[in-house]
Amino acid sequence: MVAAALLGTERRSPPVPLQGRSAPAALLDAAAVSTVRRRAGLRPAPARPRPRPAPEDARPPLPAAARRRLAALLADRAAPGRSGGRRGAAVDLVELLPQWLAAANDQGFRAPAELLPALLEAARARTDLRPGALTLAGPRGLWLAGLNPEWRFALRSTAPFTVAAVLGPAPPEPAASTPTPGRQPPATSPPTERAEDTGNDPERVRRLWEEGLFAERVALLAALRERNPAAALALLDSTWASERPEDRLMFVDTLRTGLSPTDEPFLDRALADRSRTVRALAAELLSALPGSALAARMARRAASCVSLDRTGLGPGGDGAGGPGAVVVVEAPHECDAAMRRDGVVPDPPAGCGERAWWLGQLVEAAPLGIWASRLGGRSPAEIVALPVADAWGPELHGAWCRAAVRQRDREWARALLGCPTGAAPDVSPGRRAQLLTVLPPDERAGWVAGFIAAHGLSDAFQLLGGCAVPWAGPLGRAVVDALDIARDAGSYPWSFSGVMGLAERCLDPGEADRLEVLTAIPEEAEEAAPGAGGYWSEAFRRLVDTLRLRAAMRAELGLT
Repeated sequence: MVAAALLGTERRSPPVPLQGRSAPAALLDAAAVSTVRRRAGLRPAPARPRPRPAPEDARPPLPAAARRRLAALLADRAAPGRSGGRRGAAVDLVELLPQWLAAANDQGFRAPAELLPALLEAARARTDLRPGALTLAGPRGLWLAGLNPEWRFALRSTAPFTVAAVLGPAPPEPAASTPTPGRQPPATSPPTERAEDTGNDPERVRRLWEEGLFAERVALLAALRERNPAAALALLDSTWASERPEDRLMFVDTLRTGLSPTDEPFLDRALADRSRTVRALAAELLSALPGSALAARMARRAASCVSLDRTGLGPGGDGAGGPGAVVVVEAPHECDAAMRRDGVVPDPPAGCGERAWWLGQLVEAAPLGIWASRLGGRSPAEIVALPVADAWGPELHGAWCRAAVRQRDREWARALLGCPTGAAPDVSPGRRAQLLTVLPPDERAGWVAGFIAAHGLSDAFQLLGGCAVPWAGPLGRAVVDALDIARDAGSYPWSFSGVMGLAERCLDPGEADRLEVLTAIPEEAEEAAPGAGGYWSEAFRRLVDTLRLRAAMRAELGLT
């Protein structure tokens, strides 16, 4: 019957008697009879047990306006065809969902029960939404996820809830200094340790560590590391010998939080681990401890490779490392066994020479404090300003950049960044963005504002992604002024869509009224691209409307 239906009754006769009917009618009648026969032949199945009742969620409900807003955000995410075509002046609600979730969770609200399916579906489609969405969904969201195989990811994300049940409420977090919207930065210094920070029940902590799933064990170690670094290290050390290599890597990575000299003996033992990646990570963490034995060994190696030219042959040289001094580099000629044990990777990536690769690793792992005495008592800014012989400047400065980020050295970060109006040529845009993370948020925003004012927006996207949200006033004005200049230049706004999208999410919502004037369509200059003024007007209208919507969202959640 299926073959006859697919080919058509004119090409294949249906395998049923016609009995005076047309072939199509006979085929459809036979299909109906077959369907009834198949349904009637089913035996009643035993009733499935009812699902257990959903757990209670004691958190306060969302205000009515915020509940309607969440429904609109989730409905826009699921709207068909939203990814195609030009955006025009319409606000992109989907990109505001992470901010909304972060704000709602900061206020301690729970998700409405009727929106849990849409919230879980949004988290299934976008992994970046999962932490915020599952926190808002709470225990009822996890209960619901257990009834739908497509939401099984939520059950694999329960480790934070399990750990919270064992350790109790987390201590207050320090003020955020990392800028990613909607996400919290890792701790950069150990909190005050207290005996009770190992959890209300040490036996439950031990049981979860020894019997829990891998994700639960990682979450437990990370949470305990924030509360009591020494207790977390002792827990890890108790089972270290029996852990799998791939698990050991994740466990060692949790030691970044609260890293201190007390971790050195454990990390030094990890240098002899069977796994190359574990050895490399242990060496990286040890090099971030300027007083460690590994850092001292790396310092000796790096110092033997970098020196001042004291021959007087440099420009204006006086033979004593004076104003004409030049930095001379003699990169390593081999990567011996001792270097490999200390984490130096012998094989360079494609496009990089062996000696340059080894030099970069040595300088990166050496404490930055050694260079003042090695290079004539100079400050970091004076050292960075020295010329480097034989075109070794990019490699040397790149290694210093990585060392400044690893050791969180603000003075060196400032020196390598240079003045924002004339940034150091040997520092790539990506490396510049990493250096900015070392600076305090206000200083970081001021530097980026100066850079944009001097250089425009061509290299600004990565730098802006590292600034605290909402952007400080000077930074926001610098971005808007640069966008206005780009509009006056007659180009299309699509070249700046990334920066415009960041501005929609990161500008202070209070700037909306001041920016209203930019929504007018300007007179087109002769050299301007056709229709560019209208497209810019749409882009600025979308920016203003998004800022006003963000302000309304915060007000609906009780935030000012």
